[in-house]
Amino acid sequence: MNKYKQIYKEIKKANKIIIARHVGPDPDALGSSLGLKELILNTFPRKEVYVVGNPTNKFKFLGILDKFSPEMYDGLLIVTDTPDLKRIDGAVPSRFKRSIKIDHHPFIEKTCDIEWIDDTASSASQMVAELALNTKLVLNEKAAKKLYAGIVADTNRFMFRYSSPKTFEIVGELIRQTGLDITEIYDDLYMRPYKEIKFQGYLSQHLIFTDNKVAYIVIDDKVLNEYEVDAATPGNMINNFNYIDEALIWVTFTYDKDLKSYRTSIRSRGPIINEVASHFGGGGHIYASGARVKSTDEIEALIKELDEVSRRYIKETN
Repeated sequence: MNKYKQIYKEIKKANKIIIARHVGPDPDALGSSLGLKELILNTFPRKEVYVVGNPTNKFKFLGILDKFSPEMYDGLLIVTDTPDLKRIDGAVPSRFKRSIKIDHHPFIEKTCDIEWIDDTASSASQMVAELALNTKLVLNEKAAKKLYAGIVADTNRFMFRYSSPKTFEIVGELIRQTGLDITEIYDDLYMRPYKEIKFQGYLSQHLIFTDNKVAYIVIDDKVLNEYEVDAATPGNMINNFNYIDEALIWVTFTYDKDLKSYRTSIRSRGPIINEVASHFGGGGHIYASGARVKSTDEIEALIKELDEVSRRYIKETN
């Protein structure tokens, strides 16, 4: 049985379905999970379907999240956009009778009974759309909007190398089959208050560069309060620094007082960074990763490792 039929069979069989994604959700995590919920309810309107995890105000246009309760453990769990157990927000796979993972990150560990992993896919949202296009899951404009938003965000408007011919074929089908208005989605994703534009200027002016083209900035509560932004904002802006000639790797460290650690977002234009991120409790793609560090000493250690990775890359490519 192929992966599409296997997952569809499990969805069809379950009366209650819980969909989870990674902590600190981005549009792909939300788009893939909320889009999948929409597909399932379009096809099986009598099923109970919940998308769980902590909410985020920035992307609330993608949909409303459900609060997890222990009574949900008797349902089918589907985890999207999450490669490992420690990053799943709001659910423990081992406590469910059946579980499925749909993920586009490189394999880290087995977390679910059925695992569909495709690290060549641009996004988990692309994979969920692919599932819909290859099964009897019913696609409509509402589902397509969520999935398209996830694809667009994770490819940075199709500028990243993860965008493949399959990505464009799937996006084309989403638009063709549903009449999706993509301009409305871009407005939702990229419209920002002026205070965030000013904050982006602050980030640009305060980047620190190492000798081997690693650019980074450490942001504390004082700066966040001054610009009236939250701890998730710098990480959401990191792709805006993709075209700085003097930087091959760029990093934001943002102190989150609730988590008592630094949210760390890492991007690269060549050097492979996810192994370094894994040394600091994180991970991700080879050119886009994240981590959580607890002290300035760990920040210095992470920067040192990234600088060495960049140094080797420069030596090998020149």
